[in-house]
Amino acid sequence: MPPEERLVPRFAAEPPQEELPYGRWEERLRQELLGAALKLDAEPEDLGEPGPIAWYPDRTWHGHTYVPATTLTSTGYELFGYVRFLPGVDDGEPSELTAYVDFTDETAERNPDWKLDLCDEVIGAWRGQGGEVAAMTLVWGRPLVAGGAIVTAELADLAVDQCELADNRFTLIAPDDYRHDLLEIKLWSHKGKQLAGESLYEGDEGED
Repeated sequence: MPPEERLVPRFAAEPPQEELPYGRWEERLRQELLGAALKLDAEPEDLGEPGPIAWYPDRTWHGHTYVPATTLTSTGYELFGYVRFLPGVDDGEPSELTAYVDFTDETAERNPDWKLDLCDEVIGAWRGQGGEVAAMTLVWGRPLVAGGAIVTAELADLAVDQCELADNRFTLIAPDDYRHDLLEIKLWSHKGKQLAGESLYEGDEGED
């Protein structure tokens, strides 16, 4: 095989290892997430009361497991974030649970033209050649079109992570913003047909 043109981490995170949270484990994650939400400095916005929480597939990177989540509030905002922890060893309990939460008023319900509903958060960095640094980014969401089976993260048309849909939800961990290349998230059918694609920076042009 010829040498690689792009030295970049691919499929760096473990694939999902567990089912979507339920029972006592879901309640523990819920307490961590809502506890972090209570600390949000949202003034003057009234975020309202959180609704049911949608959990997304777990992904593990650098020894930590991330379980993302979203929930709509009674005033129309979306809370999005994740719970991070050290997985248990030899059937032990997970430890060092921490949660990150933010909010937005840009929701799928207010954007009927969306084909993918995405959330993202940088969780680390990867240093490459010539001092270039990739932002290791947690991406989670759901397709808003039917027929999808798997979602990929691509950097300059190179697949750097993928995740099968679980209850129509996915989670990715992938390098972003590396050598001026930006992540694009793509939805595929079982037969390999692309159904949707969206950059994480869609809509940012007007802000620059």
